[in-house]
Amino acid sequence: MTGLQYPRMYLYRRLVQAKLFIDQHYAEPIDLDCIADEAYFSKFHFIKQFKAIYQQTPHQYLKNVRMEKAKLLLQGGATVSDTCYAVGFESISSFSNLFKRANGVTPSAYLQQHQSLKAQIAATPLAYIPGCFAEKYGWFPKQQF
Repeated sequence: MTGLQYPRMYLYRRLVQAKLFIDQHYAEPIDLDCIADEAYFSKFHFIKQFKAIYQQTPHQYLKNVRMEKAKLLLQGGATVSDTCYAVGFESISSFSNLFKRANGVTPSAYLQQHQSLKAQIAATPLAYIPGCFAEKYGWFPKQQF
């Protein structure tokens, strides 16, 4: 390994370590200082390096992780308030506004959509199974096209 490659790899590992820190502690009240300390960077240098690697700031990445986790919780049937606090928000209104900006619908509408989809799947499960799969297992009679 040349002397030029080692520092790049070392710096990249520190940025990945900070990203993994965000992934593991997204529900906690972490801020930029905590994340930059995890990577052993000053916060200004850390923001610049993180954005160069991941094309978004650490704060944007944290918001995206929280929104993805919130969608999973809502799909699982969690309430909006439980989801809000579980992903690290302290205010339901700020969570709802951010969720709507990120997903185009409010968290309650998202929850309702997924509950109605689950009800439809439960009522007519064969409508959501590919025909080739159902035919293979004898759920549909073979058809001529």
